[in-house]
Amino acid sequence: MLDKIANLKAEIEALAASTPQEVEALRIKYLSKKGEVSALMADFRNVAADRKKEVGMAINALKMLATDKINSLKAATEQADTLDDTLDLSRSASPVALGTRHPLSLVRDEIVNIFSRLGFTVAEGPEIEDDWHVFSSLNFAEDHPARDMQDTFFIGRNPDVLLRTHTSSVQSRVMEHTQPPIRIVCPGRVYRNEAISARAHCFFHQVEALYVDKNVSFADLKQTLLYFAREMFGPDTAIRLRPSYFPFTEPSAEMDISCNLCGGKGCGFCKHTGWVEILGCGMVDPNVLDACGIDSKVYSGFALGMGIERIANLKYRVNDLRLFSENDVRFLKEFTHAH
Repeated sequence: MLDKIANLKAEIEALAASTPQEVEALRIKYLSKKGEVSALMADFRNVAADRKKEVGMAINALKMLATDKINSLKAATEQADTLDDTLDLSRSASPVALGTRHPLSLVRDEIVNIFSRLGFTVAEGPEIEDDWHVFSSLNFAEDHPARDMQDTFFIGRNPDVLLRTHTSSVQSRVMEHTQPPIRIVCPGRVYRNEAISARAHCFFHQVEALYVDKNVSFADLKQTLLYFAREMFGPDTAIRLRPSYFPFTEPSAEMDISCNLCGGKGCGFCKHTGWVEILGCGMVDPNVLDACGIDSKVYSGFALGMGIERIANLKYRVNDLRLFSENDVRFLKEFTHAH
């Protein structure tokens, strides 16, 4: 009897299983009512009285060994089965390289985040627009050069349907349906009929901002521009405003920042002037407010707009605009750690 127990002990210690079904088969074989251990207990009545204690202890130890062994096999196979369920069989055998955000997306998001801290919210509009929202509502004269085919992509033969040339059309749409206070930032793609080169493209990206409320002044505009410049290019950045002309603002200005490459001392990048132009701005023309249903005698406002490619050039020193739209992986990989 003890020899049989010893043989079963060695057999149980060597048990192995790879699936829950195999474990269950082993449990039935050794621990069920008709299993090997139960058969030993049935034979126990034939053991001599002076040996019952020794044999009984050996059978109990064998039963505990079998129970522990089968429980451990069960736990191991259930864990392996769970791991198999999470295996992604559609995954490539070779490692898949992770991509990165496009540099224009990085710059756009940074600009929007800066203005959002000033209370501006994002507004968007259609890229296929009409003449009213792109030109007429923004105080463009009927004979303004921007309406010419050389600058604008018209769709079909209808002179009233065109691809927007600036995101100012979003501003006019918001002003038509919203009463002040209005504080929006408008990012988006725009189109102009220009020859593609290292310095120009037929499509590019803009971010414009609009603030309309009572008693908005040029001082508010200047302080907003200074905050933006220092958040975008560093706390030591200086700005200057130069008089300019835009149909939808009066007075109008163009803003330069101190060259962030030479610190304003003068270099080849800033053409030895110490300044780099980045955006246009001004106070919203009263004619624009009135055309959009806002009383210009009660409200005033300022607007500003910049090209995202221009800002990206200043931040990343990209000299060829075509790189932004060619999707060259070698170029895009350079911005893996830019965000």
